[in-house]
Amino acid sequence: MFHLILFLFFGAICVAGAVNLLVQSHPINSALSLIAVMASLAVEYLLLGAEFLNAVQVIVYAGAIMVLFVITIMLLNAGKEASSGGSRVAIVLGIPGALVGTLLIGWTLLFHSNTRAVPIGALKGDPRAIAQLLFHDFLLPFEITSVLILIAIMGAVVLTSRPAAVARGPRRDG
Repeated sequence: MFHLILFLFFGAICVAGAVNLLVQSHPINSALSLIAVMASLAVEYLLLGAEFLNAVQVIVYAGAIMVLFVITIMLLNAGKEASSGGSRVAIVLGIPGALVGTLLIGWTLLFHSNTRAVPIGALKGDPRAIAQLLFHDFLLPFEITSVLILIAIMGAVVLTSRPAAVARGPRRDG
């Protein structure tokens, strides 16, 4: 029972962080909200008995990738986002669409989910099996993702660097 209470508590933190991520107008605050989401997901993994995924979530996602996001935001010197006032189409179609989507997902989960409760530790999740999947079966997508992250970092550096002539001002020879 205590595990269920903790699971629901950190699930609520995860949802609250995700909502805060969407409503924030400053990019640094959004990145910090995403770190809260990643940390609460790590606790969820720990409560489900997936210690390896917990460690990967903390080290890779909440640690390395979020540090890259924060550094990229700081390099771009992104300020507060300007408010556009919203769109009538988004309100007219978005709110009913979100409601219908939520109802469809809930209906599917309640009435068409043929899954049973699985005891903790019953599923395969040892590091050897995960490493086999990650570095053998899915090696190409793993490497493509790492190259895309590298390209994003290089793009952020290029966007933030100014040419030397612009930074110093026009040259006057003569």
